[in-house]
Amino acid sequence: MGGGVLLATAALPGIAHAAPAPAIVDCAAWGARPNSRVVNVVTRRPVKILVHHTATPNVDDLSRRAADDLARGIQNFHMDRRGWLDSGQHFTISRGGFVLEGRHRSLEALRSGRKQVEGAHCTGQNLVSIGIENEGTYTDTGPTGVLWDRLREMCAHVCSQYGIAPTEIYGHRDFKDTLCPGDVLYGMLPRLRGEVGGMLGQRLEGSSVRAASWPVLREDDRGPVVRAAQILLRGAGRTEVSVDGEFGAAMAESVRVFQAEHATEEVNGIIGGESWPLLTPPVRSGDRGAAAEAVEALAVTSSTRPPSDIGPVQWQQLLTAAR
Repeated sequence: MGGGVLLATAALPGIAHAAPAPAIVDCAAWGARPNSRVVNVVTRRPVKILVHHTATPNVDDLSRRAADDLARGIQNFHMDRRGWLDSGQHFTISRGGFVLEGRHRSLEALRSGRKQVEGAHCTGQNLVSIGIENEGTYTDTGPTGVLWDRLREMCAHVCSQYGIAPTEIYGHRDFKDTLCPGDVLYGMLPRLRGEVGGMLGQRLEGSSVRAASWPVLREDDRGPVVRAAQILLRGAGRTEVSVDGEFGAAMAESVRVFQAEHATEEVNGIIGGESWPLLTPPVRSGDRGAAAEAVEALAVTSSTRPPSDIGPVQWQQLLTAAR
């Protein structure tokens, strides 16, 4: 059930070409249960796309039937185990390249180009982003070619419909302490932004393709970014943390304590897009303390002179350069 009403591209700044929709299987066609409560629909456009993986097996069954089973399984988990009113994501792409509507009314809202369904795929982003789940686990391997093609087409169409810049395509980990969408798929996001930009008549390169982001740290990581995180954790009151540049089990436990203290969504010992902003206060020239010490440590490692004022983007740049 593809297609949809495309808005005039002149109304969407920066988009030279409209991108048609891939075929999209709606909720009724894959046998979705009714939503348990009213789906909230707002009259405003989302401003970004969040890419997820389902963290399910990388199955060899690429059939439509397998795709429908996947969508039903996700909905059952979200409704029965998490207590949500429906599937949390707006759309799902199977390893066989089938695109399925996730939460009810998501396809209707996309076709309008002016409405947004409130999702449940990433706290804090559910009213401003479109969540796209990709079947599989992409920690050590990449998605199938046909899944990638549909993801690219789907992102281009969503950008076209809502006037979203391709540079506003992110991974789940950019906003939460999670490994999602997996190291490999996350590492492919610059390519995705560039290919989507090409489909929309935009040429993206350099920093436009490689958006500033928070690095994910987990057990067994080591190096200068871990050292900076340890300095920041000590500054945040976790004085039991050793500053040795090694992310061991003791540090993971300290991170979990920090997360619990700050009521983060995940208490899992992973430092990602939710914990980093809590650990990295603004730093100005002449400041002292743990944050300033961490900035200096990162700058020395990366041979980069830090700017006089450090905010979220500058922190991301320093952490990425020292990675």
